[in-house]
Amino acid sequence: MPKHLRRPSGLIAASVLTVIVLVLASSAPAPANTTTLPPGAIAPTDRQRAIARRVGGILEEAHFRRAPIDDKMSSQVFERYLELLDGQRSYFLASDIADFAAWRLKFDDMIRTGDLEPAYIIFARFQQRNRERMNYALELLNTEPDFTIDESFEFDREDAPWPANTAEMNELWRKRVKNDAVSLLLTGKDWKEASELLRKRYQRVLKRVDQVTQDDVFENLMNAYARTFDPHSSYFSPRSSEEYRIQMSLNYEGIGASLQLVDDYVTILNVIEGGPAAVAGTLSPNDRITAVAQGKDGPPTDVIGWRLDDVVQLIRGKAGTSVRLQILPAGAAPGSPEKTLEFVRNKVTLEAQAAHKEVRTIMRNGKPLKVGVITIPGFYQDIAAQSAGDENYRSTTRDVRRLLKELKAEKIDGLVIDLRDNGGGYLPEATALTGLFIDKGPVVQLKDTTGRLEVLDDPEPGVEYDGPLAVLVNRFSASASEIFAGAIQDYGRGIVLGQRTFGKGTVQNLVPLDRWAQRPVNGQLTVTIGKFYRVTGESTQHRGVEPDVPLPSRIDMKKVGESALDAALPWDRIPGVPFHANRRNLPPIPLLTTEETERAERDPDYRWLVADIAESDALREQKSVSLNLAKRKAEREQLDQQRLARENSRRAAKGEPPLKSLEELEKAEEPDILLAQATEIMGDMVVGSRPPTTTASRRPLPEEVN
Repeated sequence: MPKHLRRPSGLIAASVLTVIVLVLASSAPAPANTTTLPPGAIAPTDRQRAIARRVGGILEEAHFRRAPIDDKMSSQVFERYLELLDGQRSYFLASDIADFAAWRLKFDDMIRTGDLEPAYIIFARFQQRNRERMNYALELLNTEPDFTIDESFEFDREDAPWPANTAEMNELWRKRVKNDAVSLLLTGKDWKEASELLRKRYQRVLKRVDQVTQDDVFENLMNAYARTFDPHSSYFSPRSSEEYRIQMSLNYEGIGASLQLVDDYVTILNVIEGGPAAVAGTLSPNDRITAVAQGKDGPPTDVIGWRLDDVVQLIRGKAGTSVRLQILPAGAAPGSPEKTLEFVRNKVTLEAQAAHKEVRTIMRNGKPLKVGVITIPGFYQDIAAQSAGDENYRSTTRDVRRLLKELKAEKIDGLVIDLRDNGGGYLPEATALTGLFIDKGPVVQLKDTTGRLEVLDDPEPGVEYDGPLAVLVNRFSASASEIFAGAIQDYGRGIVLGQRTFGKGTVQNLVPLDRWAQRPVNGQLTVTIGKFYRVTGESTQHRGVEPDVPLPSRIDMKKVGESALDAALPWDRIPGVPFHANRRNLPPIPLLTTEETERAERDPDYRWLVADIAESDALREQKSVSLNLAKRKAEREQLDQQRLARENSRRAAKGEPPLKSLEELEKAEEPDILLAQATEIMGDMVVGSRPPTTTASRRPLPEEVN
């Protein structure tokens, strides 16, 4: 999943999969104000009706808000459901919304009784409108637009009114299709090439219409209820539940290949190191899978045009079993000879998502300093292996402990923990990881639905690393990341660098919806059951963790963060608990900030980043774009030339040769400037003068016991 789409995870529930809103279409709309589904429409099953009743009961009884699903909430769920289906208001007409109004106050009754037909009728209408839009878009491609007209396309319609009629909707889509074409023309394609690419794109949407499942619709609907309680409560379908388990344990049973959908082909994105496919060495990136067969003699199932997740389910399976893939090699034309590859499935470990290290060398006073960096993408634990008694079960804390021993053997002078883009994870891992850096004491406070408070202490005896420490965060650092960063800051054990964190101070519990089944046949529910607080009593909810030394970031804090989410729980604070902070080993924060500011003014990389962020901020303010091709080209060329000029200014200041073209710019690897700055700040911490015994602090902490 792309980083900018990641939803910060729960604490007990590791990471919440983003619900992908399906843009699909099918049968004609139902008559207004009836509960009769149109012929051929997807309908709820008896199993889903029962699950819905259970989900509603759990949300009312277990959620931290303790809010009833009544008429008031029904209206909110209704709005959330429409938002999940058509958040940009580009499919439904105002008349559709008027038709649906009769059900606005029925969503509370629906989840109690399991009579879900109104929601499915709304979805059927969405499908029908979607089909109309795709067919209209395809029709528009028959005629080349006039790209010399001065008009604009409003791409941000989140707060726009619903189109009043078909003519207004057609005008919106005329501009949308024209904008799609302009975007392709700006890459050097002509109209014929652009229109053919768009035709294939729109036809693929239509082709997927029969691939919508009952689980897809049901998952979307249940999430409309869950997300109305708060942004981090979610329903997982059985298939999504398995993906959730994989993210938590960092392993699954399969062949070890990442897949993507390219046109109608499921295509190899990369081969995972150590997996059966990598060991065999016969599968390559960009190979296309045309059929899948089970065992040594099972019949092949043609999978061209299938949904990606359906193909994934065919390829995965129990370790020790075999699967055969029919492959069209990369670059080969359709109809070329295919090859059949057999793999024996095995346990595949997702090392790229595990904690990893590097060592960076910087100079101070003419001497080299070694700065260790441990990057932690998430807080994971293989719960199933741990429960089964496997002494070598995988977890964040275990991996970091091993990395720390390796770094100490390399005689590092300081350490940076990189938690950028870490959306959180398993709660015990946040407390255990903190325990590697503090000797003993409370780490975080939890308040549950009843108001009961629980203090979670450091479970790790002793200290694994006691040297200089910094924690690098950004706006996507959330939940468990905020627990760790906040504890390190409160104890004075290290400093926090970067951007204010996400501000997710809530705790989720994972509730299986099957009483006895080993696999989640009915799916799972993550429910917000509490809030966590720092040892000082401060909540991170909404406010996040403020860095001691701020660093610039491209992430827009107005668009990203708990404060930008609907239905987020409010900020509050509770009494702190006794803990022992020791800042005597930290340089004064104002001194570090001053040194960083002075370095930033003379650092070409830093100045380049600040200028690039300013340009990005300006572009983010735009709500529309011109559809005049000449103007768009001029705007693009101006932006590209400005980018090239900024890059060459940076390179000149560093004594590097300039780039001659945009092609060279696109190929150039962008340095990790923020990590470089973090290591420089660590250098300041290592060689900086020691503060006086009355240590400067970023704020008073009356709950401390010194």
